[in-house]
Amino acid sequence: MSKVKYYYDSENLAYRKIKTRKRRKFGVIMLFLLASALFGFLSFIVLLNTPYFETPKDRLQAREIENLRLNYAILNKKMDQLIGVVDAIEDRDNNLYRVYFNKSAIPDSIRKAGLAGKNRYQLLEGYDNSQLVINTTKRIDVLSKELAIQSKSLDVILKLAEAKSDFLSAIPAIQPVRNENLKQMASGFGYRTDPFTKARKMHEGMDFTAKTGTPIYATGDGVVAKADNTASGYGNHIVIRHGFGYETLYAHLSKYKARAGQRVKRGDVIGYVGSTGRSEAPHLHYEVHKDKKVVNPLNFYYGNISAVEYVVIAQLANQENQSLD
Repeated sequence: MSKVKYYYDSENLAYRKIKTRKRRKFGVIMLFLLASALFGFLSFIVLLNTPYFETPKDRLQAREIENLRLNYAILNKKMDQLIGVVDAIEDRDNNLYRVYFNKSAIPDSIRKAGLAGKNRYQLLEGYDNSQLVINTTKRIDVLSKELAIQSKSLDVILKLAEAKSDFLSAIPAIQPVRNENLKQMASGFGYRTDPFTKARKMHEGMDFTAKTGTPIYATGDGVVAKADNTASGYGNHIVIRHGFGYETLYAHLSKYKARAGQRVKRGDVIGYVGSTGRSEAPHLHYEVHKDKKVVNPLNFYYGNISAVEYVVIAQLANQENQSLD
């Protein structure tokens, strides 16, 4: 039974019964039911988002997220190993290859710089694991750029190595006449007595005495620029252009084995000892030119003689005797 409520009527000095309207009563009931329903709905939503009420779909999604995190962890671990390998290659590149070829090292500020672009990773933001994905993507970008820079660097080193190989092959590094075929080293580079005028003048090469017909060898790789007797005093002679500013001349030949325009290798027979031109006896007059200036051929004999043989030749070459041409 509902509780009856009264109020005091001061005019009539009596208690009177409070009468509630049915419409108001109905409104109160509906408001209560609506509030109860709303509270129940919110409670249901909260319960659905607790681990105690996971749906099969939620559990599957949770496993996929966990697998994703594990795969990213494995990827980052493999990247750590790959970065270690790349760092070792970069270290050799900077401190070995580039030092050998006299090239400046590539600083880390260039090698390890990220990729440019404002908000490059904006599309990856706003997710539960955004930071993990963004950090991993940044590492991949930096590593990709490092590999691209290192690849270009190795291309440069390869070209330098090929050029270095060509350069080393071009240097006139051997004697033009073998020691076993020599009678003696007749005259060296420097001021000598002219055999015809008896005047002291500059002798711009070295004279090797040998029998007529003794083979003469190209002292470095190159192209035969001349094989004729047009130059005064040299008789039959050959000029080889080796590149890199080097040129060699072989004079007083009895006959040629190479022709103008022919490419020769170090050690190829290009002609034979003779006594043509302004010559007093069979010998080879040999000159080395660097950047169009004559230089002492003695400085280049390191390819086919021992240290002891070099000392002997140097002593003979430095004697101020009479030249043969």
